[in-house]
Amino acid sequence: MAAPAVESFAVAALRSVMVRVRQAAERSGARAENVRVVAVSKTKPVSLIRDVYDAGHRRFGENYAQEFVEKAPQLPEDIEWHFVGHLQSNKAKMLLSAVPNLAMVEGVDNEKIANHLDRAVSSLGRNPLKVLVQVNTSGEVSKSGVEPANCLELVKYVKSRCPNLEFSGLMTIGMPDYTSTPANFKALSNCRTEVCKAIGIKEEHCELSMGMSGDFEQAIEMGSTNVRIGSTIFGPRDYSKKRAN
Repeated sequence: MAAPAVESFAVAALRSVMVRVRQAAERSGARAENVRVVAVSKTKPVSLIRDVYDAGHRRFGENYAQEFVEKAPQLPEDIEWHFVGHLQSNKAKMLLSAVPNLAMVEGVDNEKIANHLDRAVSSLGRNPLKVLVQVNTSGEVSKSGVEPANCLELVKYVKSRCPNLEFSGLMTIGMPDYTSTPANFKALSNCRTEVCKAIGIKEEHCELSMGMSGDFEQAIEMGSTNVRIGSTIFGPRDYSKKRAN
């Protein structure tokens, strides 16, 4: 009789993360099914992503455009892919062409990238692309993202000038070490309140993407609807494989 398959580290870690997400949601009074978990697989091999996919997970994210376009075509088409972070505008069409199942870009941080994504969606004839506006909540010069004071202006630009993009909410990365503080999360929440009031939508219709491996539980407790979990699921990164965005 064959021995039972041994569950991979990544699959076991994913199961643990999902339990922690549910517990954090319960503590905050939210519904766990309303918190999206994006498994961020940058620098990780296709085989490891496939392990997590085979365990039932469908939402994955990548940070580097070149790596993304090489890996995504090797994986099933029902994956809901997210691009996370700053995307160079000259790579927008390449990314959309290579990854037709790209579900969301997190995030748009200036008008130029919004325009390039809008034109790429139009030229490819695909459905409108969901985007999150990236906000620099930490004030760090090294971080991409619009300043909180300019967040509303960029949201209005996307909604009024980019008909092929669907504004879906706001995201932040946080501090230089990729952790965040309650102040970072509160700043993004405040931006959402301002944006929703100005454009006339309910706050529950504007996502908050905040929280990563080191702080996702706190982020959920402070209202995050989208957490991006990488090393906690896949293990430490190998940045020798880093590609340009």
